[in-house]
Amino acid sequence: MNYVTDDTMNAYLRTVQPMYDGVLGEIQREAIAAEVPIIPLETARLLSVLLTMQKPKHILEIGTAVGFSAGLMCRYLPEDGTVTTIDRFEVMLKDARVNIKRMGLEGKIKVLEGDAANILPTLEGPYDVIFLDAAKGQYGNFLPHCLRLLPVGGLLIVDDVLQGGTIAQTRFSVPRRQRTIHKRLRNFLWDITHNDTLETSIIPIGDGMALCYKKKEIPVTLEGEQNDAE
Repeated sequence: MNYVTDDTMNAYLRTVQPMYDGVLGEIQREAIAAEVPIIPLETARLLSVLLTMQKPKHILEIGTAVGFSAGLMCRYLPEDGTVTTIDRFEVMLKDARVNIKRMGLEGKIKVLEGDAANILPTLEGPYDVIFLDAAKGQYGNFLPHCLRLLPVGGLLIVDDVLQGGTIAQTRFSVPRRQRTIHKRLRNFLWDITHNDTLETSIIPIGDGMALCYKKKEIPVTLEGEQNDAE
C-alpha cells in the first residue's frame, strides 16, 4: 500500500505506538502478515483518539474489509452503542463475520451486504461518526448521504484520500488507468473543504485522512429541497 509519509517515519511510528491487544490485536497482526488491506497502525491510533474525544453512540462504516476497524471502533462505544458497516464483497465479509464473532461483537456490529450506493439512501441515522473507507472513486457520490446522516456535531472521517501523494500531481502525470479516480478524489477534496456546513482538515497520515466536522445543517429551500452548500 502507498503512504504519504516515508518508510523510515512509518517504521519509527510503528515502534513507538503499540499494536492493539486481545483478539483485535490478533486480527491486526494476521491481516498485516497476510497483506490484507486494513488501516495502518498510525491511522488506527488517530482514529482511537478521535473516538475517545467524540464519544459516539452510533457509528456508520462504509467499507468493512475484514472487520478490524469495526472492532476497533466498538471499543469506544457505550454499552448500548452500535456500529453499522456496509460492504459489497462477500470474500471480505466472510472473514469479517468470523472476526466479529471472534471478538464477541455480534450484538454491537450490524453488517449490511450490498453496494453502499444502494444502501445509503435507505438509512435514516443519525450516526455520530461516519467512517468512509471504500471505493475512492465513489466518495463524491457518497458525500450527500453522509451529510444527511450526520447530525450537527457529527464527525465524518474519510480514509485514503491522497493516493500515495499522487493527488498533488497533475492528472496527466499519473497513469491513465488512475486518472478517473485522481480527478474524482480531487473534486471530493475540493467539495469537503469548500462546504459551508463542514469544518475540514486533510491530514497526511497513512494514505491521507480527511476529518470533517458538521457544524450546521444544510440549508433547505421553500420547496423542502436541500441546497448544495458550497
